[in-house]
Amino acid sequence: MKISLFATALLLLGALSGCEKKMTPGDSLLSAEKLKGANISADLAAPPATWQEHWFEHQQLLHRVFYDTSVAFYFDNDVNSSVSWPFSYAAQIWNYTKRTYGTFGNERLYAILHSGKYGGGHPSTYMVADHDYRNVIDIGVTYPNAWMNATDYEIDVISHEVGHIVEGASKGVHDSPAFGIWHDSKWMEIYQYDLYRALGRTNDVQRWYNSKITQTDNFPRANTYWFRDWFYPIYTNYGGAPTLNRFFELLAQHFPKQPFNNGVTTYPQYTRGMNFGEFVHFWSGAAGADLRQLALTAFGDKDEQSNDWTVQLQQAKTDFPGINYGASDITNQGTVTVSKENGGGAGATRPRHSP
Repeated sequence: MKISLFATALLLLGALSGCEKKMTPGDSLLSAEKLKGANISADLAAPPATWQEHWFEHQQLLHRVFYDTSVAFYFDNDVNSSVSWPFSYAAQIWNYTKRTYGTFGNERLYAILHSGKYGGGHPSTYMVADHDYRNVIDIGVTYPNAWMNATDYEIDVISHEVGHIVEGASKGVHDSPAFGIWHDSKWMEIYQYDLYRALGRTNDVQRWYNSKITQTDNFPRANTYWFRDWFYPIYTNYGGAPTLNRFFELLAQHFPKQPFNNGVTTYPQYTRGMNFGEFVHFWSGAAGADLRQLALTAFGDKDEQSNDWTVQLQQAKTDFPGINYGASDITNQGTVTVSKENGGGAGATRPRHSP
């Protein structure tokens, strides 16, 4: 999915690093039972009634149309005031995300919707000033009747942008050291797949799987199947959502950081991007298994700059000795020779994947 403003927004994160609807006991998704364990503060102050945009080309005076303890929604004047389906949907996304990946400042998700302008979307996090220290998804749709019909694109772009908040502020650390490797959308493919499964969105799970299992990219080499050959096997064979979360835990614990002051307070920030060998090393640690051969199958042995990442991997084992691959860790026991991928041998047909 091409989200037009995200790359610029991530650069900013790295450098800085109608009628209102209010929650009532009868219409909120957030019952006491659902609040349990969701890391949500029940006494969050009411968000401001209006919000003046001041980022990129955005200059709209926004109006708050809904809020509860999980989300606050703002529309520009061109969004139909009858639109309401995103409210509960985004709250479900945000609550699941916080349960799975952490609190993200224990803040609401602020969602801004535009109609007829600003095609695409971008995120921001509570750690940076550019969107007033809020976890934000700001999305524009240019076609007629935007947000009226819960299109696949609208469903996906909301979840996509929340996934960028995960990578940009997970575990209280600013920035995304893996962004230079997986770019705008590859992490999002597995984040959204897991999310739709967790929310019981069966049709979206199948739709998303069917789309991503055949999708190829030209990085780090031509015809790379990121979802089919990397993220989906990791997710399916090595623990699902806890493994996805573990990657960010290991980054926060082991990858180099430095202080980052946002003008109000100081947070840790990653000092640099990962190289590809480090990427494989940290994912192996998250999975609790040596993923070297899986990575060779998925990506070949070169990164985007034609460097041999297997050499980088050996250095990563030295630089980050605290990353181990579990009981079957063989990372420091020499070269591994793989004679077959499945029961039919190395030359056998790849098994059919299914959600």
